[in-house]
Amino acid sequence: MGRARTIARRAFLIGSAAVAGGVAFGAYHVARPHENPLTQGLREGAASFNPWVRIDSEGITLITPHHDIGQGVTHMQALLIAEEMDLEPGQFDTAYGPPAPAYYNTAFAAEGADALAAVTPLPAAALTTALSAAIKLMGVQGTGGSTSTADSFDKLRKAGAVARETLKAAASAETGVPVADLRTSAGRVLLPDGSALPYTSLAARAARIDPVTDVTLRDPSEWRMVGKPTLRADVMAKSTGTQTYGIDLEIDGMVHAAVRVNPRRGPLKGFDASAARDLPGVLGVHEVTNGVAVTATGTWHAFRAIAAIDCDWGPSPYPAEQAQHWAALEAGFEPDLLDAVWREDGDVAAAGDTLTAEYRAPYVAHQPLEPLNAIMRVTDDGVEVWTGSQMPRFLQSIVAGITGHDAEDVILHNQTSGGSFGHRLEFENVRLCAEIANGMRGTPVKLTYTREEDFAQDFPRHIALARGRGVVADGRITSVDIDVAAAPVMASQGARAGLPPSGPDSQIVAGIFNAPYGIENFRVRGYAVPGLAPVSSWRSVGASFGGFFLESLVDELIHAAGADPVEERLRFVTDPVARGVLEAVAADAGWDGPSIGEGRGRGVALVESFGVPVAEIVDVTVTDAGVRIDDVWVAVDPGTIVDPVNIENQIQGGVIWGLGHAINSEITYTDGIPQQTNYHDGAGMRMHQAPRVHVRTLSNNPNVRGIGEPPVPPAPPALANAIFAATGRRLREMPFGKFVEFV
Repeated sequence: MGRARTIARRAFLIGSAAVAGGVAFGAYHVARPHENPLTQGLREGAASFNPWVRIDSEGITLITPHHDIGQGVTHMQALLIAEEMDLEPGQFDTAYGPPAPAYYNTAFAAEGADALAAVTPLPAAALTTALSAAIKLMGVQGTGGSTSTADSFDKLRKAGAVARETLKAAASAETGVPVADLRTSAGRVLLPDGSALPYTSLAARAARIDPVTDVTLRDPSEWRMVGKPTLRADVMAKSTGTQTYGIDLEIDGMVHAAVRVNPRRGPLKGFDASAARDLPGVLGVHEVTNGVAVTATGTWHAFRAIAAIDCDWGPSPYPAEQAQHWAALEAGFEPDLLDAVWREDGDVAAAGDTLTAEYRAPYVAHQPLEPLNAIMRVTDDGVEVWTGSQMPRFLQSIVAGITGHDAEDVILHNQTSGGSFGHRLEFENVRLCAEIANGMRGTPVKLTYTREEDFAQDFPRHIALARGRGVVADGRITSVDIDVAAAPVMASQGARAGLPPSGPDSQIVAGIFNAPYGIENFRVRGYAVPGLAPVSSWRSVGASFGGFFLESLVDELIHAAGADPVEERLRFVTDPVARGVLEAVAADAGWDGPSIGEGRGRGVALVESFGVPVAEIVDVTVTDAGVRIDDVWVAVDPGTIVDPVNIENQIQGGVIWGLGHAINSEITYTDGIPQQTNYHDGAGMRMHQAPRVHVRTLSNNPNVRGIGEPPVPPAPPALANAIFAATGRRLREMPFGKFVEFV
């Protein structure tokens, strides 16, 4: 424990000293805003009051820099600006805007601060301040970690208010009417005589005055759209098949490309492309890092040609067989691999043992519906990129490193993506497209992955194994001790993005160390096991299995104690917000114990991730054909809710996602190659298997949080606990479909 804590302190203190030194040396630089990227290239008569609003005589554009990967953040961001700016739906367009430091995401700091606070002597509030300053100084722009709403909530409402008040000032200058006598409504400034000036007619005048930045945000009682049911702007397009994604784009003069890269993540030893070169439509064969590419006149021609190339793949840098991966984890609970002691309340060593158990979570692919793609045109002057990316400024740097340009000369046209679940946090498609396009300067290259290549080159969720021990006495839990060995996801993902090592990896034990439980003896240790397959963030990251590990162990201990699964959890829940969701879900489900009739059972789980506690109850029935999931009750508390319709959809989707992957999905390796190649190998949840999902949202959380990921972690343990209640069989390994039939 001492060594792990020393490392954690050293890693943090070095970093925080650098941040603090920067703040102390240049507090002005931390406080001042970044340059507004929208002012570059503004045409005559156009105005931009801040990085989120652009207006001219033709219309209004709201900049929504967080990447929309299906979770609805474009609508959310626009809603926040429009609320304060007094715009109605249909009165504005949206755009992602250029990658820029002005779009830094300080909400990333909260998750990092909570983790650092667990392994350093400093409080989370101080760490949040330091990390926020560092993120702003570096201009870290990104979408992920369910941070988009938290990052946007205050700054985008202020952006709308600044635009509103500046347009009123422009109207005052235009008419001579005092600002105090002006009001705004539906994209217009209203004058006392009943006349109105459209915002667009005031753009030229507004461009000549300084933005009004001393603004007051409206009280929630005055909100017209925030917190009210609204129609997401993309619903019609997505419902009618007219939504454009990156994979749909066409650029004049472009050629199509496909790739095959070593599925073992090793080198390409050689290849024979003679059969491919003679196929119709083939323009060229190109060697790329660890693989080969084909350019052709069409996607189909490129796919046919790439499949015809005979490749000699080098060995994998990780164990070749899946059993070896599990063996590495089994041997991973060694002092030298101890990443950190994340929690140590009381004395688990003195408590003894009532129950011991081992739990497993496999590698899992991201598998969004839209396979990876990118269009790139490289010239001597710069690079243009068309793709969907959650980390646009990292993308610029990576492309620049390949083509030899400066990062600011890489122009990204970010595209709406057909799903991600963490997939678009990576850059391999961009790297390969840049290699191909750099060798064909002046010609736009569109790279499209085959579905099989998308699976083969995915960086899956990290594999993990937990060993739990616990004690019960007098009908209650008195001790929980849980160790988790896993592939270190932050080190793996960070290395590919060019980031240095950053200390202990909280995603090994997420959903466990931060559990809102006050068990008197409670220890959580994480072990980082090197040499496994490269991995990446997956929807809810470590909490996706951490919730399963802890809530399964807790449920087993509660059963051993003869206690009620809800009542015993309520006994040791210390956070009132978490208590609220557990009480709410129990009330909604009419909880009266885990047994609900012959061949039927229900299970409960409570997991906090990304600052949002979520409680779920799952009901199942055992039929002659297998287990049927009947109903799921969910209660969440993300604080203030921006869009109640979208949040309900996100919760329902997160539950289905969590259940489907717990039932069916895994990635396994044979001869170093992933064996799952398409959706038939990990189908998720089918329509006929989908349960009724009943949602309750609460708003007692003092912080504004996101909801894209938190509904996922409680679903697997609640299901496993329900199956135990119905059958008496404990499921300690995902996917459950290896052990139980589902109908």
